[in-house]
Amino acid sequence: MKFAPQIRRAFDKGHWRITSALLLLLAATWMPDVNLPRNTYNYMVTFDITQSMNVDDVMLDGAPVSRLALARAATREALRQLPCGSKVGWSIFADYRSFALLLPIEVCSNYDVLLSTLDKIDGRMRWANASNIGKGIYWSLRNAHAIPATDIIFFTDGQEAPPLRPGQQSIPIKSGEVGEVGGWLIGVGGDLPSRIPRTNTEGVVTGYWAADEVVQVAGLPPGQSHEHLSELREKYLASLATQTGLGYSRLETPASLTRAMLDTTRAHRAPAPTNLRWIPALLAMVLLTWNYLPEGRVVRRLVAE
Repeated sequence: MKFAPQIRRAFDKGHWRITSALLLLLAATWMPDVNLPRNTYNYMVTFDITQSMNVDDVMLDGAPVSRLALARAATREALRQLPCGSKVGWSIFADYRSFALLLPIEVCSNYDVLLSTLDKIDGRMRWANASNIGKGIYWSLRNAHAIPATDIIFFTDGQEAPPLRPGQQSIPIKSGEVGEVGGWLIGVGGDLPSRIPRTNTEGVVTGYWAADEVVQVAGLPPGQSHEHLSELREKYLASLATQTGLGYSRLETPASLTRAMLDTTRAHRAPAPTNLRWIPALLAMVLLTWNYLPEGRVVRRLVAE
């Protein structure tokens, strides 16, 4: 063969490590993803976009931000941590129903699409100022039920507007439907009642809601209801989670959402594209390091002699 001497020279005692490292680097460059079984997660993520979610009583990177901003930031971080093969979609809630914006799509091949659409979700999308959270959760469960093997994430502060009457049932769910769709109800907000910004259709704050401008809880003595203020209604959300068979978690930091979304009880074992290019790249690095270590050169010289 015309190139046989060159090939033999490339793999002789003095050059085989460099030649093998070069071939391994080429393999790392061109090697396709391999489908391997792994844990994947499928979520339809719903954001409460009513005006109380604009209250800036939560912290992100040491600065106060709105509840909706923290929910978006936490979701952005979770997207980075979800394994390839997982699917995520977006939904928004206002009034009494949840409306799907983007059906679940694979997170790695559509990462930029998911990030850019996530950043566009804000209160300007709302179509009403009312907030019937129980019914909104039920709509989210119904929507996810129509998508195979999909759980829900529902961000909200738990504030109903108008408020429920004492003893009023908040969610139209039957006992047989509990647990058909899993997921998490994520509470967002501070513990102290805070003023609710009033925003126009462009998202500009035009003031704050006053006590005489909103419906207060019926049957309470004057001054005991403060529906013009907002805090995280954690006890109420935990009750809704129990009724629907969902888990409940309070959003303290972005990492707390990631832990919830990566809960192995929500995982689906399925073949997913897996990047194994790091294996030949690592082997190439080992060979090159071995070849250029001073001790390696001494050993090779002794062997050659």
